[in-house]
Parts: sequence; structure tokens; C-alpha cells
Amino acid sequence: MIIDTINNGSKYYSLHPSFAKAFEFLNQNDLATLPEGISEISEGLKVIVNTANAKTQEVSLAKFECHDKNIDIQVCVRGLETIGWKPREKCVTPNGGYNPDKDVRFFNDAPDMYFQLTDGQFGIFFPEDVHAPMIGEGEIKKIVIKVKI
Repeated sequence: MIIDTINNGSKYYSLHPSFAKAFEFLNQNDLATLPEGISEISEGLKVIVNTANAKTQEVSLAKFECHDKNIDIQVCVRGLETIGWKPREKCVTPNGGYNPDKDVRFFNDAPDMYFQLTDGQFGIFFPEDVHAPMIGEGEIKKIVIKVKI
């Protein structure tokens, strides 16, 4: 997992061939005015823009998730978002099986830590990173870029 600000996105270009395009998209667009929905930036790279009320810790942890075929770049555009995290290797209680259509698996484990993102900050979640996003109060606008592995 990586936590940083969009201004430092270029430091991570070498981690995946599509990261340069992902961060260029973030830097070349007014994130506050991007319309809600899902769109494709390029092959293997899609963006999800969502504004929603934050969840309680309990509700978010019901979907303590990770992905097998995608890396998430989760950007907080507006609000204060708390995210729970734990390395997958320490998760021992699956919550159902892997869903290949949605590329998601869930766990009933508790996070090892929580951290917060606010305007212009992001987290990169690799398949090894189990995460519970959108914890907090009030409205949060966020962007998730799905990077196909």
C-alpha cells in the first residue's frame, strides 16, 4: 500500500506500465467537476467517480475487500475518508468466495490499522492490501482508478 498526494504521483510511474496514464489523467482533469460514473481511460485502466455519504466502521468492514486482477488507486477529492487496512497474508477468515466478475474477495478479519485521506490524497491498494474504505461522516467524493494487472 502507498499513501501520498496527487502532486507526487509521478514518483510511482515505474511501479506499473499504466500508472503514468492514471496519474496524468488525475493531473489533467478538474477532479471536483468530473461527472459521476464509470469510464475507460485506456485499455486496462478505468475510472470510477462517486460521491456518497460516508459509512460507519461496521458497515464498511462488512465488505473488507481485496482484488486479484486489479490495483486500486483511490483518490479523495472532497471530504475526510478513513480507510481500514490489513495485509492479505494476515487475513484468516474469508467472507464468501472470490467473485471473478467483480474481481473481489471479502474477509471478516479486523484491520491492523486505520488512516485518513483528504482532498488530493490517494492510496494505492495492491492485491496484497485488504481495505475497508469510505468510513467517516458526511459526504465524500472519491475517484477509484482500476489498474488491470
